[in-house]
Amino acid sequence: MKIGDKKLINAWAFYDWANSVYSLVISTAIFPMYYDAITESKIIEFMGIEWEHPNSLYTYALSFSFLIVAFISPILSGIADYRGNKKSFMKFFCLLGSLSVMSLYFFSGCETTWIGIVASILASIGFWGSIVFYNAYLPEVAHPEDQDRVSAKGFINGYIGSILLLLICLVLILFPDNFGITKGMASRISFVIVGIWWLGFAQITFRRLPKDKKIPKDQLEEGYLWKGFQELKKVLQEVIDHHPALKRFLITFFLLSVGVQTIILTATLFGTSELKLKSTHLIGTILVIQLLAIGGAFIFSRISEKYGNITALRITIVIWMIICFGAFMLHKDLDNILIYFYALGGVLGLVLGAIQSLARSTYSKLLPETEDHATYFSFFDVTEKIAIVLGTLIYGLLFAITESMQWSVLCLAIFFLLAFIMLSTIKKTKYVS
Repeated sequence: MKIGDKKLINAWAFYDWANSVYSLVISTAIFPMYYDAITESKIIEFMGIEWEHPNSLYTYALSFSFLIVAFISPILSGIADYRGNKKSFMKFFCLLGSLSVMSLYFFSGCETTWIGIVASILASIGFWGSIVFYNAYLPEVAHPEDQDRVSAKGFINGYIGSILLLLICLVLILFPDNFGITKGMASRISFVIVGIWWLGFAQITFRRLPKDKKIPKDQLEEGYLWKGFQELKKVLQEVIDHHPALKRFLITFFLLSVGVQTIILTATLFGTSELKLKSTHLIGTILVIQLLAIGGAFIFSRISEKYGNITALRITIVIWMIICFGAFMLHKDLDNILIYFYALGGVLGLVLGAIQSLARSTYSKLLPETEDHATYFSFFDVTEKIAIVLGTLIYGLLFAITESMQWSVLCLAIFFLLAFIMLSTIKKTKYVS
């Protein structure tokens, strides 16, 4: 299939439908609440260390997983570009992530917390590792002028699919007696369903994406495994020397990712631990966020078409700063706390899909003429992962020191402000204005 083919675009975007159930059900909704319920007010022993704040352990585990992805993705991306086997790597990480999610079923109590932590790390590596190669296909499936729309299409598919599965899981968790199971077992079964959904629907994408064009082993140069490092160094130098707009955008993306991804990963823990909200209220808020995120991704893709990517991103960053200040003002004893939390979630939803979609398409538009898409996108993904490592570490440390997540959230506003300033220094190009 040629670039711009509708069937190819639909197949590519459908991977968001497959994998987004991980980011919603596992990263954001059910697993954090399940983890908090299992470990609440308990001292957890992990790797010979006693953890008085299990939620900090969870954020550190996520930080470690992103550090691993940040380290291996440039190497794998370079190898994939050199050997032409992006799809093989994407399949491997999809399999690793989905099987790891299913193994969360065996996390049944404090004594098996190590299973929950290890499986969470491996699932995170699998999810984000596959995203590296998934994103790298965007310039190969859509023309530059269509990439905002196609990128938004992927996120919209993801939100719709993840909402559907979350509702299915929610029925299990809210009415476990109707299925002859406990509430805890319902959550564990949900983890298995997520893994099966992810792996199963991903096959539709794999069937349509271009086949690997592998170089025969007898034609490979000696030491080709190190080509990943060489390609990475080459692309890095090109970005620094010849592509100032791309360099500035990567810095912008790093700063905003510290805030965005950390908030996504810790929002549920904030609701359960800081505000003491019930799980049903939290899931209700998450559903509101996901539904509004669909509209937000669509609306801001149209704003970017009319006013340019830079303007659209500026608007979203300002709104994210407002969200940080709003979350800082919330506390469990506040009157009508649930209404305020829902309202804040609604605002967050409008810019959640928008900022992720716009960031991906803007970066794709800024890329030079090249066939090394996987290596270039590795910078994009490594930037995000290192940002998440920094964000989750700061969040966990501030929580451990202050025993309040409010200060952790407020700190993230600084990164959004710096991102806004850096974004304002990027000059307009043919496709980015």
